Amino acid sequence: MFRTSLRRVALSTLLVAVAACTNDPTDLQPAASQPGAVRADFDGRYIVTYKSSGGRSAAALAAGQVALEMPARSAVAVRLTEAQVNELRVRADIASIEPDVRRYPMAETTPYGVTMVQAPLVPAAPATGDPLVKLCIIDSGISAGHEDFSGLSVNGTNDSGTGSWNEDTCGHGTHVAGTVAATAGNGVGVVGVAPDAVSVHIVKVFDGADCGWAYSSSLVTALDRCRSAGAKVVSMSLGGGTKSTFEQNAFAQAYAAGVLSIAAAGNDGNTRLSYPASYSSVVSVAAVDENKVAADFSQHNAQVEIAAPGVAVTSTYIYEASLSVGGNTYQGSSIELAALGTASGALANGGLCDSVGSWSGKVVLCERGTISFYDKVMNAQNGGASGVAIYNNVAGGFAGTLSTGSSTIPAISLSQADGQAALNYLGQNSTLVSDHGDGYADLSGTSMATPHVSAVAALVWAQFPAATNADIRAALTASAEDLGAAGRDDYYGYGLVQARAAYDLLGGGTGPDCSADGVCNPDCTDDPDCGLVCTPKGGACTTSSDCCNGKCGGKPGNKTCK
Repeated sequence: MFRTSLRRVALSTLLVAVAACTNDPTDLQPAASQPGAVRADFDGRYIVTYKSSGGRSAAALAAGQVALEMPARSAVAVRLTEAQVNELRVRADIASIEPDVRRYPMAETTPYGVTMVQAPLVPAAPATGDPLVKLCIIDSGISAGHEDFSGLSVNGTNDSGTGSWNEDTCGHGTHVAGTVAATAGNGVGVVGVAPDAVSVHIVKVFDGADCGWAYSSSLVTALDRCRSAGAKVVSMSLGGGTKSTFEQNAFAQAYAAGVLSIAAAGNDGNTRLSYPASYSSVVSVAAVDENKVAADFSQHNAQVEIAAPGVAVTSTYIYEASLSVGGNTYQGSSIELAALGTASGALANGGLCDSVGSWSGKVVLCERGTISFYDKVMNAQNGGASGVAIYNNVAGGFAGTLSTGSSTIPAISLSQADGQAALNYLGQNSTLVSDHGDGYADLSGTSMATPHVSAVAALVWAQFPAATNADIRAALTASAEDLGAAGRDDYYGYGLVQARAAYDLLGGGTGPDCSADGVCNPDCTDDPDCGLVCTPKGGACTTSSDCCNGKCGGKPGNKTCK
């Protein structure tokens, strides 16, 4: 999920859309959208499991209307009063009644996460037979016509009630799918973790401009659709804080049938459990940043099993956001609640844009900080600007929201590096775009970490088609790069998922040669031929810069690389 949003992307417990939101207190979303805010997880809808047709009829009669039929599971989803629940519970033909709780959505270059999880180091899948692993994504659908999905083997079903599985109105599912399988070698956009190893099945359960939410019964139905489609891996960048026995049983059955389910651990930044990630049959994924440090929003609890890149992850999106000037195009992110459209004009430096300037017909560059995004954009708009690009005041990109209002001019965010580069072209004609299209965005959240793990599982499984889901799961945890406290811990689980290490552990190879042989292996942090001599884990160190992993600790005079 992702916590703050790009344009019209719903906020939820497991999703975060900004890499760094802590500099400006007024950058934040409304309180109801903040991670940790209390959600209405239950609204009077129940899952009724029946023993016979009489039980099904009694539930339908009490409710007046069945919201969802699940005949394969002898269950229906219905709305009931407390009195009706009590009446049904005493019937011999009713097996169980439990709340149908809500589930919410969890935000050409090679994104840092693809390299960090060692995806490029796994050999191409065997040419014999069908090497593709079916990976099912339960989310908001996919913008299947996006330029970076050309050639992708993809189909799906729509369970959201409106639209189609190959349409995505909020962008979340498209971003997740891009991390899994964005096309490699097409000269545009980004590359996914496993584009040549997977076929993708989409089950759309979220819809609308804000992604919305789905019930646990809908999630179970989606899981069943994944199984029917032949999926080996199910990826879920979603969750909620209330446990469901009905849901738990469904995932346990799927695991027993050979399916590996993987879900986002949550974005509350605390120890709360999120579901389905916290069921024992599901792999719970935490998020780390590009320095392999646990994200401050990532849940940390006893169910966290593994970690993956989840901060400022670049992937496919449904909105195009860019600034073109001086022959360069800088990709950014649309700012939520700002107008969509294209703006042209001379590029102007607005500094912090903390006051109204004289910017008639100009595209204004504003540095992030001091005041809210809304106030910056309003100052530019009131100064006559045609568009606004806000660049970060720390390294990396971000996504923002006007939060308290909207604008009549388009506004985008840029990374610090791109914003500073654009300052070299002040006075030149520029074009700012913030509109629907084949776009890309930096999102953050355990929602963004989850598809990294799902894709690695599929990537490795394609090499070992005879392996079981338990084999793949064990290989991923046993080969993970240990981070944080030694061994498994609540922040990183068993560590950072590593595709090549899992491949080697399963017998695919002996690993890269890190000796002084005249050949530089970039994945060998301490390969002397790369000029990167450092101390491995357990070796003596003085400062963190001595260590391959950048972590030196212990008592003075007796420090070791952790």
